[in-house]
Amino acid sequence: MPEKTPTAYPTDWLPIPDAAERLGVTAGQVRRLLEDGVLVASRRDGVLKVPSVFIVNGEPLSSLRGTVVVLHDVGFDVDEMIDWLLNYEDSLGNAPIESLLAGRKAEVRRIAQVL
Repeated sequence: MPEKTPTAYPTDWLPIPDAAERLGVTAGQVRRLLEDGVLVASRRDGVLKVPSVFIVNGEPLSSLRGTVVVLHDVGFDVDEMIDWLLNYEDSLGNAPIESLLAGRKAEVRRIAQVL
């Protein structure tokens, strides 16, 4: 049987106003969350967008901020962070975002530190 090729974790991309609506805050408050590293966003089709998977139950994913700090410390820019979080990571056996959603932030951050 052929090996399954891992793919990127599926997510919708939310423009700032849509992310604000999901979070129940203003667009300005979303920009503040981006500045503080609580959320991260990337330009897609010329528009700044947040991966919807980073918002869980109307709140920013709690383990995201610390993970973003670790990735920043090892030299990743925002686009690289998002790509790493959403794409399959051999050492985890899934996309890092899947591990974060499953509550395995220590494992994700330990791997991120050695990148």
